[in-house]
Amino acid sequence: MTKKEKVSFVMEELDRLYPEIPIPLDHKDPYTLLIAVLLSAQSTDVRVNQITPLLCKKADTPQQMIKLSVEQIRDIIKPVGLSPMKSKGIYGLSHILINEHQGKVPKSFEALEALPAVGHKTASVVMSQAFGVPAFPVDTHIHRLMYRWGLSNGKSVVQTERDAKRLFPKNKWNELHLQIIWYGREYCPARGWNVQNDIITSTIGRKSVIKKQIKS
Repeated sequence: MTKKEKVSFVMEELDRLYPEIPIPLDHKDPYTLLIAVLLSAQSTDVRVNQITPLLCKKADTPQQMIKLSVEQIRDIIKPVGLSPMKSKGIYGLSHILINEHQGKVPKSFEALEALPAVGHKTASVVMSQAFGVPAFPVDTHIHRLMYRWGLSNGKSVVQTERDAKRLFPKNKWNELHLQIIWYGREYCPARGWNVQNDIITSTIGRKSVIKKQIKS
């Protein structure tokens, strides 16, 4: 299969499997999404969705968050891991949002990535899911699948993001990155992967082999 054929097949299958795409992290507005995404680093969405409501019950706006101490935030979010760094990040970014952005989450990659503990992936998720701006946040599932599907070389998430944006239509980025994440969790996990259950990977592999045999 050519890359163009692979891209078309992937989009068709993902649309068939996931016509409706749930958002993995529970939130009610851009600020609570930003907090949830920050908490999700090296944690699971299930755990984050358990902890975010506990934190938001105490503070779900930047104005309320800065009334808590870093230690109080850390005690609440401990179960998600990396709590020392994350608690300082949440406290610090809440101050910056109040002082520099009228208490609102900014709608630009540059402003988001300037916030404490917010990297490119976090900014991309917020821009995509909170504001509907085309973005392609690459997590471990997307990085793994783009490589297995022969759509990227797997050397870095930076390159994987570039390849995804180059190959897939821009108006599909926001839904596709979520579809690929759900597909990776359900059909193509990092551990215990069974290629027979992985419809897309096995089909791409089979058709690619057939095409090579025809050429030879």
